[in-house]
Amino acid sequence: MHRLEALWPHSREFVLYGAVSGAGLAVDLALLIGLTELVGIPYLLSAAIGFTMGAVVVYALSIGWVFQARTYRDRPANEFILFVMIGIAGLILNQAILYAGTDMIGAHYTFSKMVAIGFVFSWNFGARKMLLFTREAHP
Repeated sequence: MHRLEALWPHSREFVLYGAVSGAGLAVDLALLIGLTELVGIPYLLSAAIGFTMGAVVVYALSIGWVFQARTYRDRPANEFILFVMIGIAGLILNQAILYAGTDMIGAHYTFSKMVAIGFVFSWNFGARKMLLFTREAHP
């Protein structure tokens, strides 16, 4: 990892964020598929519920394990609100890709979800790293 960090200083966080996102994705997919297939909830509603619960997992693990610098360390309410706002933008992107892939193109919703994962992961990591986990904020 040290060589990679020399090339890209954020590589450690990126790899750890990938692992954390994997845990959040497991929650997300379990709820998406479980609520859709077993409970009969429409896939877009199931997707929103799964995405939200997965985001909670990612937040808890991100602040505890992934990112060392926290811009709003002394203002956790502000940090969480901004984390959620970034997540809402990710949710909108997720829902748009799911809708386009499933309702417009005709792919199965799980395939559309796989396409959305890469886009949403990139958005979430970039935005959260840049806005939340870069440096301490000045009062």
